[in-house]
Formats: sequence, structure tokens, C-alpha cells
Amino acid sequence: MSAASGRRRYKFRDYMNRRVLTMLALGFSSGLPFLLVGNTFGFWLADQGTSLTAIGFISWVGLAYSLKFLWSPLLDRLDIPGLAWLGRRRGWMAAAQIAVGLGLVAMAASGITHGLVWLGALALLVAFAAATQDVAIDAWRIEIAASADELGLLTSAYTLGYRIALLCTDSLMLMSAQHLGWPLSYTICGGLMSLGLLASFFAREPQQADRVMDRMEAEKPLWTPRGFFDAVAGPFIVFFKTYGMVALVMLLAISLYRLPDFMRGPVTNPFYRELGLSKDVIGAVRGTLGLASIFLGVAAGGLMSLRLGYMRALLLGGIMQALGIAAFALLTLTGPDVGVFTAVMCFDDFAISVAGVALVAYMSSLTSLGYTATQYALLSSAYALAGKFLKGFSGLTVDTLTSQVGRMEAYALFFIGCGAIGVPALLLFWLLDRRHRRSVPETLSATG
Repeated sequence: MSAASGRRRYKFRDYMNRRVLTMLALGFSSGLPFLLVGNTFGFWLADQGTSLTAIGFISWVGLAYSLKFLWSPLLDRLDIPGLAWLGRRRGWMAAAQIAVGLGLVAMAASGITHGLVWLGALALLVAFAAATQDVAIDAWRIEIAASADELGLLTSAYTLGYRIALLCTDSLMLMSAQHLGWPLSYTICGGLMSLGLLASFFAREPQQADRVMDRMEAEKPLWTPRGFFDAVAGPFIVFFKTYGMVALVMLLAISLYRLPDFMRGPVTNPFYRELGLSKDVIGAVRGTLGLASIFLGVAAGGLMSLRLGYMRALLLGGIMQALGIAAFALLTLTGPDVGVFTAVMCFDDFAISVAGVALVAYMSSLTSLGYTATQYALLSSAYALAGKFLKGFSGLTVDTLTSQVGRMEAYALFFIGCGAIGVPALLLFWLLDRRHRRSVPETLSATG
């Protein structure tokens, strides 16, 4: 029997079960703070007259997402004080969600009036708490899944919730800021973190994973030299022992895959602003056709990962991602044409959603029970580290090009360049796909 014929066919009620709905809410909670310390934060700063170069540099607060593997071993080994009764995964999720919500409210209360450094420090604290939340949620998603197919289902639900949160903070947020102001809008988002908190309370703790982690803690307590070494180095040793030296190629491909999206991030909203698009127009497009494009992209990404395999889904998603980002250069020719903006935005939302689902599903398949949080944190840090660092220079790049070719021409070259830098990742995943396909017949013949 083929793998495909052995797969369960999911019905509508399977998509509405408790775990999937919980994952949808947790995905929303995970995605909510991401842009509030990133691109949308940059729009707020631009409205206050902050230079594009400064906006690019302050986007480095997002590096907390890329360094989360440094403290992720604690989430594999320790319960959060005061919330141990929830279980390890749920306790860490709840604590991080409370911290994010309070941090967003603090950003709203501070605003730019207390200085850019102070506001940036608060954004860094929010990013740190949000990254910790992601570590716990990713581990819960992988460990709670009963099968590979259910993991794919939960990954799609997570991505859908995450993309809806990005929609709210990248488009509806702009409409809110237009009419209510930035501080009140950030306060509302802080309150919305309660949705994730409720999901953490209603979620079921992954008991099998907890038993494995408890056994490891009993055999090798964290505060002993052996236990500390196992908690910190064990996940990486197991990962490289499993995949050998090809693990380096996998990490490099992962780190380059979403680089185009990260690079264009800090300047996208300032670009809309300079183009002459109002917050209401941007929000209306993203909240209607953009939302539909996200739904379609998540569904397509999940279907491609299931039917074509992770590698082919990654390749197709990467190609669409590159084309979608490069297409923003068209807007420099058409100006604030709502029809062209809608077409470009919808294709971009669809492409980014496909690429996101494919990458998350692929990374999730590479982890080992007992080290889930740390190994997935390593993989997700690898995918974000280069982009989070290099995007700090995006504003400087546009400003430098502007002095040579003009403002709109600089934006056009920048978006085309962002699309082009996705090619190396595609080549690496193509090589990994070829290597995998060569190894499968060899394995089958050896076992036959």
C-alpha cells in the first residue's frame, strides 16, 4: 500500500475538533506581536517622523526571535514558577502571553514622547516574550499531534491563525490607527493576547512528551554538569547525529528561504505611505481579498505538502514568494492604483502563505521527542537569523539607492533584489530533494 493510500481522509468535523481550534487560537496569539515589534511598529515610527534608516536599525529588536534557541532548553526541562499546575508547555505559553500583553500596553502608554530608545527597549521585551511563546507553542503543536497527517493539519491551523493575526496587525491595525490612534490600537492588541491565554488554559498538555522530559530530568538533572550539557548540547548532538553533515546544508537552506520576505519587511509600510495609499485603502484590501488569499494560500500549502512532499512544496512556495515580492516593483510604475495594488497584494499574501506552511511543516518533521522545543527553536532561529539581521539595513539600502536613481526607482530595484535573493535557497532545497530521491531507492533495495 502506498503512503498516499494509507492516509486518512479528513472530514469537516476533523477540522473543527478541539485541538485544531486550540491551535488556530494559539497561532493567532503567536502571530499577533510579530509585526507590532516589526513592520507595523515601523509605520508608527514613520508617522512620528522617524527616518527610514533609524526604522531599519530599530527592527533589530526582532533578533530576539532568532536567538530563542539560547534559552529554549529551559522550556524543555523546567516548569514555569507559579504555573506548574498547567503543565510545562501550557505554563510557559501562559506566562509568555501575559508578558506580551502587558508589554504592548506599556508600549502604548510610553509612545514616542519618552524617546525612541525607551520605546525600542519595550519593543525588545515584547519580542523576547513573544519568542518564548513561540518556542512553547511550536513544541506543543508537534508533541500533541497523534500522527504525521494530524501534524500537517495542526500546522495548517497554526499558519492560518498566524496569518490572520498578521492581517490584523498589518492592515486592520492601520485603519484602527487612522481613526483611534496608535496608542489605543496597541492597547487593544495587548488585550487580544487574552485569546491565546484562554487557549492555553483549554489546551491539553502533551502527556507523552512530558513523561519523556521528566524521565530525562530524573536521569540527568538540569543543575548537574551532565544534565546541563544534555539540555544545552543534547538537542544539537541528536540532530546532527540523525542527519549527519547534510544537516548543515538543511540549516543553510532554511536560513535563506524566507530571507526575501524579511528583507522587504521594514520598508513595505513606509513604501505604501510614500506611494500615496491611505491606511483605509490598505486595510480594506487586506481585510477582504487579502484575507481570502491567505485562506487559499494556507490550504494550498497544506495540500501541496501532503500530496507533493515537503521538498516540492518548498520549491513551489519559494518560487511564488520570490515573484510575489518582486511584483511590488510594479507599484512604482502605476502609483497608488488600487486595482494593481490589490492584485499584487493578493498574490503576495497567497505566495507567502504557501511558503510559510511548507517551511513550518518541513521543520516540524525534523524534530525528536524530548528535545522538541530546543530543536525546533534551532530550526526556526536558523530560518530567521540571517533575515532578522540583514533587514536592519533595508532602510539604509533604499536611502542609498535613492541618492543615485531616485526614490521610486530605488524602491523598484530593492523589491526586485529581494525577490532575487531567494534563488540560493531554492537551489539548496533542489539539491536536498535530489539527494533524498536517490537515497529512497537505495533504502528500498537494501531492505528488499
